[in-house]
Amino acid sequence: MNNNAVTDAGPFFHGTKAELKIGKYLEPKHFSNYQDRKSNFIYFTASLDAAKWGAELAKSDLKERIYIVEPLGVFENDPNLTDKRFPGNPTRSYRSRSPLKIIAELGSWEGHTDEEIEHMKASLEKLRREGKDVMDD
Repeated sequence: MNNNAVTDAGPFFHGTKAELKIGKYLEPKHFSNYQDRKSNFIYFTASLDAAKWGAELAKSDLKERIYIVEPLGVFENDPNLTDKRFPGNPTRSYRSRSPLKIIAELGSWEGHTDEEIEHMKASLEKLRREGKDVMDD
């Protein structure tokens, strides 16, 4: 972890399609929601909109879910977004090598439109084709 840790007070969210148990922990070194590899970090956000994208774009046919999580250690700005796409971290996106405790599941939320999701998927596919989808992990 670097010395640029942040102190955002949250609340914090993790969007996914995995069915997780309240009180359990999300930890690094598990397969990513988006790529076929294990991630060195666990990613989360303090933005409900960013959590929606996490749930909607996760690779799976399972139900989209957003969990309220509590970081149990130091965390930092997610350089994949803050350095590459959104300087200043307006998406309030973070990552940690420490676990996140699952506090609750957000019961209902309004997702993005089908058109917005298709546009985002097309944009991400374009990045993949151009070799610009590299993650700093």
